[in-house]
Amino acid sequence: MKTVAVIGASSDRSKFGNKALRAFRTQGYKVIPINPTETEVEGEKAYVSVLDYDGPIDEATFYVNPRVGEKVLDDVAAKQIGTVWLNPGADGANVVARAKALGLNAIRACSIIAIGDSPSRY
Repeated sequence: MKTVAVIGASSDRSKFGNKALRAFRTQGYKVIPINPTETEVEGEKAYVSVLDYDGPIDEATFYVNPRVGEKVLDDVAAKQIGTVWLNPGADGANVVARAKALGLNAIRACSIIAIGDSPSRY
């Protein structure tokens, strides 16, 4: 089972950070919500940073504005999360450049669709 960090996970079910968490879980992933203002999302313990989670994380999917995303990438690299999904709206040029500079596999696409699901289901 792969583990994915949902950067910008939200308790608001209308937000993509929530839809992504539910979609990844439905597709069999272990989900780790990352949001400094949430304590729990969809029954999962939320973490301030990927560095606060003890176990390994295979992928991260970004649902935050590019200014936030650019700052979070250093933690993602330090955690050795090799693949990052930069979803529409989170895929600013500076974020993409920073991810590449850190040696991350940055994928500019909707991660929900990429895993074979649809945001409209949620």
